[in-house]
Amino acid sequence: MIVVLDFGSQYNQLIARKVRQLNVYTEIVPYNIPLSELRKKNPQGIILSGGPANIYAPGAPRLNKKILELGVPILGICYGMQAITVAMGGKVAHSDRREYGHAVLDCDTSDPLFAHLEPKQRVWMSHQDRVEALPPDFKVLATTEACPAAFRHATRPIFGVQFHPEVHHTVSGVEILRNFAIPICGCRTDWRMENFVKRTVRDLREQVGDRRVVCGVSGGVDSTVLATLLHRAIGDQLEPVFVDNGVLRKNEAEIVRKRFETMGIPVNLVRAGASFLSHLKGVTNPEQKRRIVGREFIRVFFKHLGKNDLLAQGTLYPDVIESVSTKGPSATIKTHHNRVKEVLRLIEQGRVIEPLRELFKDEVREVGKALGLTKEILWRHPFPGPGLAIRILGEVTAKRLKMLREADAIYLEELKNSGEYYNVWQGFSVLLPVKAVGVMGDERTYEHVLALRAVESVDGMTADWVRFPHELLGRVSNRIINEIRGINRVVYDVSSKPPSTIEWE
Repeated sequence: MIVVLDFGSQYNQLIARKVRQLNVYTEIVPYNIPLSELRKKNPQGIILSGGPANIYAPGAPRLNKKILELGVPILGICYGMQAITVAMGGKVAHSDRREYGHAVLDCDTSDPLFAHLEPKQRVWMSHQDRVEALPPDFKVLATTEACPAAFRHATRPIFGVQFHPEVHHTVSGVEILRNFAIPICGCRTDWRMENFVKRTVRDLREQVGDRRVVCGVSGGVDSTVLATLLHRAIGDQLEPVFVDNGVLRKNEAEIVRKRFETMGIPVNLVRAGASFLSHLKGVTNPEQKRRIVGREFIRVFFKHLGKNDLLAQGTLYPDVIESVSTKGPSATIKTHHNRVKEVLRLIEQGRVIEPLRELFKDEVREVGKALGLTKEILWRHPFPGPGLAIRILGEVTAKRLKMLREADAIYLEELKNSGEYYNVWQGFSVLLPVKAVGVMGDERTYEHVLALRAVESVDGMTADWVRFPHELLGRVSNRIINEIRGINRVVYDVSSKPPSTIEWE
């Protein structure tokens, strides 16, 4: 395996994901993992992630120098390169010239790290500090106009790169990671999602024992894969609970219940919409909506959770790193419903099972495929835990919910009819808190504006808006305006992530 030491980078899981795509098993561990625990994992290579800190700042995460003496190849990325520099006696300082975005790299292709590459490489930078003085016995392997961009120890397999090979924008990033993992570390390329399924089923049986597990299901690929894994591992010890929170899409609850029944997994359907909507009344702040839905979900869930039961969640890695620090000192971006304080308390008690929390959506789909799930399930578009509550900007009311449900159903129906549904990562509608003037017949109207959103993505960390045919957008708009009373204008969102997020709230 390759072990990634997490120094808090928002991209640290991308490192693991890219190495896994090489069919090399990879785990993320805290940067300050005890040396004895690291040795037990017996890694064939270690990657040091980036991080948000300045290595020279008081209290900044530092690398245990003894890790560099384990005798296995090491690759430091961005902050990881700087951590190697400081640990080995070099100097890192603030640079007068920051590098964010694309940069051109001049590299030494005679070194195994850059083998089979062109001497000039287009890479992605994100730093304001630079290696000011190399550690003893280190040599530069690559440079940009602003800094030493890669180095290595003269005799030992210790490497550092200032750029980010794990991000898509580094053109040959995968090749660089392949050079490190396979020729340099000597890893075998024999890890498959089938292995993940076997290992997870085994670990779940050991973790659960004879206890009961209450699993929240939504019908989405994450919770469906989770429930299927759990059912395979513990059978009738599993109680899947579907909570109808009143902010679901059209006919969602019945569709999901019947789908699980056909899979041989009975679901406890709890109707709790009235309670959720009463708590959301008058609320317009998106973070408050998320907290309300999360708290109410837990309140409903706790009625089905005994004092010795475990709670299972289909949490994915993007949810985790956008909410709280996971294994390293990462920064919070937004609150997710599966990270409310009640869940965090259960996590502290060791009563939460999240076997998918290290995976991205595309990896979860690969797990689902290995489990034999259908294309309809595997490629169902993601749907947020707070549901339509965060797709209605402003107050959530019964009237607005009805409009959005009907509009979204038309949009998704047209995407499926056109064949575009399975070509996009996610498509959905957003009801805006503004009205616009319109003309219907000979009368003036003053009604709601609806936004359509569709994005292409691989892992949900970055996304680009979809260039649909104008005829499709026109057909969707025409149907929504003609069939739904209260909407007289439809717009299309042409924002990418970053700087926007996929959801509007």
